[in-house]
Amino acid sequence: MKETYTILVCDDEQDIVEGLRIHLEHEGYRVLSAYNGRQVLALIAKEPVHLALMDVMMPGLSGFETLTQMRAAGCNIPVILLTAKSENADKVLGLDCGADDYVTKPFDTLEVLARVRSQLRRRQYDDRPQTTQSDAVLRNGRIEMDTRSRTVTVDGKEVHLTRTEYDILHLFMTHIGEVFPLAEIFRRIKNEEPYGAENTVAVHIRHLREKIEFDPAQPEYIRVRFGHGYKMEKR
Repeated sequence: MKETYTILVCDDEQDIVEGLRIHLEHEGYRVLSAYNGRQVLALIAKEPVHLALMDVMMPGLSGFETLTQMRAAGCNIPVILLTAKSENADKVLGLDCGADDYVTKPFDTLEVLARVRSQLRRRQYDDRPQTTQSDAVLRNGRIEMDTRSRTVTVDGKEVHLTRTEYDILHLFMTHIGEVFPLAEIFRRIKNEEPYGAENTVAVHIRHLREKIEFDPAQPEYIRVRFGHGYKMEKR
């Protein structure tokens, strides 16, 4: 039986929530509605949610604050932020908080649906069973990645990565020593063309370094080759 995905839609504008709900349900998704950050936190604590579409500018808890609390609690579902602001600083802040993607208002509903499908396709890929024990665990120096449980440990201590951070690390762990330009990293983890979104990958890499490197300012694992891209060093 095909799995029915549950999408949580949160915006303080009821018309936006209702419009997205209608289109998502037409696509076959189950939809939960919320109108502020506290409702989001309450719903994900009791409901099985596969993806969240969440506004940034909300009264009370902002989308950034809500997302930060979700990630701190270990909730790693994909989150697509809906923002009325197009400044790069706001996009970077959202990615730093753990967002997987963002859409700028006013948005095209078809684009939102496409981004939802893209994130859920990645979830289907992540959930595929592993075939062998040796393939399931990747190691490099102090870093160990278990692809069955999607957990990462550094020096034996688990670190909590967002889905995008995990995908970037998995790419590096399976291609140690290979240099990837930012655009190619984006293509590999998103399965779509970057169209100028390469800089968002650099933000995710910076955030990933903060979690796995002993000294992010002098990384020993994820290194940059100026003018070429990033690679993971063998340790």
